[in-house]
Amino acid sequence: MTPALNVNKTPISEAEWQTRCDLAALYHVVNYLGWTDTINTHMSARVPDDPGTFLINRYGEMFEEITASSLIKIRLDGDMVGEPGKFDQDYYVGERGKFNRAGFAIHSSVYNARQDANCVMHTHTRAGAGVSLMAKGLRPISQDVMEVIDDVVYHHYGIPSSDDECEALGKSCAAGSCVVLLNHGLLTHGPTIHGALQRLYMLERACELELIARQLDEPPVLMDDAVIARAAHRMKTIRNTRNYGLLEWEGLVRTVERRGVDFRR
Repeated sequence: MTPALNVNKTPISEAEWQTRCDLAALYHVVNYLGWTDTINTHMSARVPDDPGTFLINRYGEMFEEITASSLIKIRLDGDMVGEPGKFDQDYYVGERGKFNRAGFAIHSSVYNARQDANCVMHTHTRAGAGVSLMAKGLRPISQDVMEVIDDVVYHHYGIPSSDDECEALGKSCAAGSCVVLLNHGLLTHGPTIHGALQRLYMLERACELELIARQLDEPPVLMDDAVIARAAHRMKTIRNTRNYGLLEWEGLVRTVERRGVDFRR
């Protein structure tokens, strides 16, 4: 059931409430997959009927604590909807707590650069951070990497939250939806929540296998250029469909629900 008001006492539409439920579910899926870094990564979703705003987690909540109503709604210009507050050096401080200023910078940069992006995911996993230490870390060596390698972009580390970094990240995301943030971690964006998740799942798998391969005593088998080209052509079509990653998403949501998670509140 859609509440008439959200926790900020402002009206909420059915479209926004559904997005809140889906984004809250995403946090619990990420927690289930073990991709958390305590409270220090973030996922967001653009509000469908208010595209100049997006939803993001309140800084300080563990992912397993996040619910649809605990998410913060924020405008792309940085104002928190329905909650007066102010920026300090690292956080936006409002009546209900804080959100991470670096998190806002990352997500707003992507949404401003990509009008087709409706979800942004950012992680600091060991595999993703490991590959981020190499300038061009992913090679065409696995079936998993074939799903993303044509859309991978390597983004150089910049000063967090600075205007220059926001502009640079926007340009990187304009070039691809699977971003290796060098010296940092991973980021994906997509037109749907389940599409962004599927991109990140396959990018994470590719990073895991890349790191395994680099520990072996012999070089990996590289795929043929013709195979790489055909895979890229196929994935360009598939990734842009509304159903990309949908079945995987539905299965993962059922999985977290079986664990007794109540994120729709």
